[in-house]
Amino acid sequence: MIDLTYWAPVMVGGAVAGASTGMLGVYIIGMRIPFLGVCVSHAALAGAVFGSLAGLTGPMLLVPALVGAVATAMLLGMLEPETTHININVLMGLLFTLSMGLAFLGIGLFPRYGISDNDVRNLLWGSLIFCRWNHVALMSAVAGVQVVFVVLFYKEMRAIMFSRLHASAAGVHVTFVWTIFLILTAAVLTVNFQTVGGLMIYSLMANPAAAAFLLVKGHGRALAVAMLLGATSGFGGFLIAAVTDLSTGAIIVIFSSVLVAVAAIVNYWRRRGASR
Repeated sequence: MIDLTYWAPVMVGGAVAGASTGMLGVYIIGMRIPFLGVCVSHAALAGAVFGSLAGLTGPMLLVPALVGAVATAMLLGMLEPETTHININVLMGLLFTLSMGLAFLGIGLFPRYGISDNDVRNLLWGSLIFCRWNHVALMSAVAGVQVVFVVLFYKEMRAIMFSRLHASAAGVHVTFVWTIFLILTAAVLTVNFQTVGGLMIYSLMANPAAAAFLLVKGHGRALAVAMLLGATSGFGGFLIAAVTDLSTGAIIVIFSSVLVAVAAIVNYWRRRGASR
């Protein structure tokens, strides 16, 4: 029997996290830069590690995590592939390896200074069960900003998804919009760390979007379906984890992966039926 008084913020938090990361994933998967989520999330992890070494604990770790993620996002926004002549995925790979090196360097310093690494481990593996209404409020606020961004820059982001060069030629302020998107990506991933953890949040971002692209056509429909599947992953994954007493983050990721498999099967039979 689930105590709704205690678990309500956990369930709502899981749904909000899944919906916001699913919406984000439509752009990241649509632009074929899935490594962006990994790069930014591990930059946030590195920031949290050194924040913990500095004495910060609990929710306060979101501050250095956000600083690390936003700094990486802004750097990616300033380093134009056209001017640096380096593929965007290569740039993200370089920043990812640097972030991972810093994160593991920091983790290795915990025993030396006699500092507990429990808070960092929670960020690594996720701790949705400790989500409270104040966490949900923060996640919802960032998700609200995300929705406003999508509404205001709907056409611009569609153009950038198709081609940054063509978007720029059409008069879109690509660097401005792209940098805002990257900063928003950093914020969304950072505040949702507690859902499935820094090592697995990429899955909650990519899987709902991938399933949406298999099920529907059109940018707007993909956004709506990805949000729905993301919320379903967070909410349904928690319920399964609560009943089975298994790791919440891992079950959310596995459940979202199952949704992709189901979407692939539906897509296969739909195409097979259309070919007859």
